[in-house]
Amino acid sequence: MNRVRDNKSLRRFEHDVEGGVAFANYRLAPGAIIITHTETPSSLRGRGIASQLVKGALEMIRADGLKVIAGCGFVVDYLQKHPEFADLET
Repeated sequence: MNRVRDNKSLRRFEHDVEGGVAFANYRLAPGAIIITHTETPSSLRGRGIASQLVKGALEMIRADGLKVIAGCGFVVDYLQKHPEFADLET
């Protein structure tokens, strides 16, 4: 599995898969990151790529001691299905 990275200059988490890039845009807030939009290339959809992306992003957010604010429906759904990240929610 490829690693998720934080592209700070574009303010998005990125996950390279088979020549495409899935990404999650974010905004910074005091003590938190607001994930505003996730997108997976159409050729990669339906394979769990976005879930891998969000999991990697949440792990980095946790490692940085920050909280997450779900600003898009996919992240809201992911957090509901993965209670192991409940400590990150504000």
